[in-house]
Amino acid sequence: MMGLLYLEDGSVYEGKGFGKTGISVGELVFNTSMTGYEEILTDPSYAGQIINMTYPLIGNYGVNSMEKESSKVYAKGFIVKNICENPSNYRCEGTLHKMLSSMGVVGIYDVDTRSITKKIRNSGAMKCVISNDDTSMDEIKKLLNKTQLKNNFMHEVSTKEVIKIEGTGPRVALIDFGAKANIIRNLKERKCEIVIFPYNTSYEHVMSVNPQGVLLSNGPGDPKTAIEGINLAKNLINHIPVFGICLGHQILALALGGDTYKMKFGHRGANHGVYDKEIQKAFITSQNHGYAVSAESLKNKDVKITHINLNDNTVEGISHSSLPVFSVQFHPEGAPGPTDASYLFDKFIRNMKNAQ
Repeated sequence: MMGLLYLEDGSVYEGKGFGKTGISVGELVFNTSMTGYEEILTDPSYAGQIINMTYPLIGNYGVNSMEKESSKVYAKGFIVKNICENPSNYRCEGTLHKMLSSMGVVGIYDVDTRSITKKIRNSGAMKCVISNDDTSMDEIKKLLNKTQLKNNFMHEVSTKEVIKIEGTGPRVALIDFGAKANIIRNLKERKCEIVIFPYNTSYEHVMSVNPQGVLLSNGPGDPKTAIEGINLAKNLINHIPVFGICLGHQILALALGGDTYKMKFGHRGANHGVYDKEIQKAFITSQNHGYAVSAESLKNKDVKITHINLNDNTVEGISHSSLPVFSVQFHPEGAPGPTDASYLFDKFIRNMKNAQ
């Protein structure tokens, strides 16, 4: 089965197909993680994107039900150099090929993923078509030209109803913009009672359950389209401890009067160095975002920049100057990647307890 990747700049990459047989359009991005491909694929923040993996050996340990970060794959496609057809791992329950086939995701392999990555780094993330169903080049070009990429997927990835998880610790209202399962696991490990709300929940609805803290989750798309989330955060910050992760961090920054911008190719991988200015310590973090908070926009606001990226000095964390409100751009829960920064969940717990 032939596989093909066509980019909006006219570049063509030919290889072989796997996963679902079909054709798909999305935003081409790359991820530098060496492991964790199942968590990456099931991260709702990848909605609408076609993921190019820089590490060449993918699928070696198969897939299993314990590694999923959501119930489905929201990504539009998957690109790898080599795909393992005979995985070996004591937890393996199947192959990556079968997982993508069952979840309707088009994949291609045996392409030059290094060249694709260099092109994205030089030209930026771009629209592309991935195909493994023998669609003609003329049809592929027509599909790319007529397709307008979306920048708002929260309604697709968020819970549709309120979900309650029992616990003996602080009650946390989790606003689900596309939350990863490991965020919920981290809260459960700390005995939290969790109430998960849809992305467009009102302030009154959230406060009706008497939460002791609110967590604004990760999620896909442009943070400026999260109008309901921004308005909710504006109402929350003066009344209750708030913790934001990834998209939640960007939403909180916008609510505090800051600004966000689309990055050239974003940060996606499990090996990004971040410096915590408050404790003067560096960490390796897991990241997945294509937008960032503008440092300049935070000047003369009641906001401190608490974390910076050690590769490009972009904003990786903020906190309010006097209120128990803070957020980080990276993923302290990992999945995949290091969990060195999970201390931030403990900080959130302390903020909730101190606010009582």
